[in-house]
Amino acid sequence: MTVEFFEKYRYKLKTPLELIALIGPFPRQKKVILCHGVFDVVHPGHVRHLAYAKTKADILIASITADRHIKKGIYRPHIPEGLRALNLAAFEMVDYVMIDDQETPLMNLKELKPDYFAKGFEYTSTGLPPATQEEADVVEGYGGQMIFTPGDVVYSSSKFLNLSLPQVQLEKLLLLMQINKISFDSLRDTVSKLSNYHVHVVGDTIVDSYTRTTFIGGQTKTPTFSVLYQGQDDYIGGAGIVAQHLRAAGAQVTFSTVLGNDRLKDFVIEGLKESGVEIIPIIDPNRPTTQKNAIISGGYRLLKIDTLDNSPISEEILQKLTSSVQNSLADAIVFSDFRHGIFNRISISALTQAIPAGAFKVADSQVASRWGNITEFKEFDLITPNEREARFALANQDSGVGRLATFLLDACNYQNLILKLGDRGIFCVAAQNGNLETPSFSIDSFASNVVDAVGAGDALLAYSTLTMMATNSLVMAGILGSMAAACECEFDGNIPIKPENLLAKIDVVEKMVSYKTSEVK
Repeated sequence: MTVEFFEKYRYKLKTPLELIALIGPFPRQKKVILCHGVFDVVHPGHVRHLAYAKTKADILIASITADRHIKKGIYRPHIPEGLRALNLAAFEMVDYVMIDDQETPLMNLKELKPDYFAKGFEYTSTGLPPATQEEADVVEGYGGQMIFTPGDVVYSSSKFLNLSLPQVQLEKLLLLMQINKISFDSLRDTVSKLSNYHVHVVGDTIVDSYTRTTFIGGQTKTPTFSVLYQGQDDYIGGAGIVAQHLRAAGAQVTFSTVLGNDRLKDFVIEGLKESGVEIIPIIDPNRPTTQKNAIISGGYRLLKIDTLDNSPISEEILQKLTSSVQNSLADAIVFSDFRHGIFNRISISALTQAIPAGAFKVADSQVASRWGNITEFKEFDLITPNEREARFALANQDSGVGRLATFLLDACNYQNLILKLGDRGIFCVAAQNGNLETPSFSIDSFASNVVDAVGAGDALLAYSTLTMMATNSLVMAGILGSMAAACECEFDGNIPIKPENLLAKIDVVEKMVSYKTSEVK
């Protein structure tokens, strides 16, 4: 699929107001028929439906449900609305395509007043469902007519999708970039601008340790593994690696954190200073520096040993953290919450109130196995929870990700959301459209060779924050943040992602897009 394809058929994509002007008022000389649906996968049943409808009128309008209103599955639609619209526009028999931003077609039926509204035969097989009857009442109310297309070929998009998911990652990316006027060169140019900012990170430091062993065997009397110790690698993780990613990107970074009075404290302070991060360590002799030690043998993680204290920080330590935020001269404040003592309902309120006016406010919550709540971070410019954390916070395990994002907006009033979906990629929502053509969209993962997924979300947090500050574009932030996350997945351990890593990933993706588009010419 090429850029030329997008440009060739985009002229058929119309808004409701544009269509009203084009088709004129009802009744009209040239008859108009409207077909409405999701069209996630266009199958033979859809083609027969559209072809039959075209025989009944002069003008065929295909109306598709907007992404955010689709409820057929948690991750539906698999094809984003822009690409679904273009797929229909490519049919010669379809004259115009409209993305219906309403939850049902009722409003546009009332406004457009098509001469005919076409539904599939399956809607009449057992009597009209209530929703279809409501549509019929509207159409017949202004003098229009319902038409039910023949049912000789009936397929289900859901059944097709259950057999095999569509592989359209590059097409989705190319369309998203095309609509928002983003090129691969503009992505590279943005990477060069990320060093212009000062970011203050506040959050829980974690030392991620990998104890590497060789498997010897198991005991016959007890279910005990026997392994031979080979060595241990320690990495700065948690909010510490977020600070390192930001510094690796070229930003000036201040980092406020709480550490125990132990050996790992020195490891963290020395490592951050070496990477150029200005650290403000607050030492709490009553808790250890948080460590998560994975015991690995033959590439398998046999066991993880955590050394930590999740109890809330003292009032004295909270005052020190609050003061460091209050006196910050940074352009952005990033709260990186792993729920290991710094953040709780009381401290979040105090720390949020301490953020200087005008600073870009970012919050990330990674509390998959502990109590925590991303919705406690109110009115932030960017939040980046993962799906499990968002569902935990909202006590919602059933809604599609689009609806989940809407509930998050109601709960915490964010400006921009990047919802991390693991190996499925990300789902993004801008609360206010601003300069975006697509206020909600998904981006599939760019990871091609996953070695270690630990820390991918931290890389995304760092690079999406800087990109938002440099461009005010959630699309740019989603793309570059996802690419940074993919780069992190391709390293063993928490390694700060540098601009050259990101530029190399941009080159790889551009070559993949160029190769795929050249195949279809």
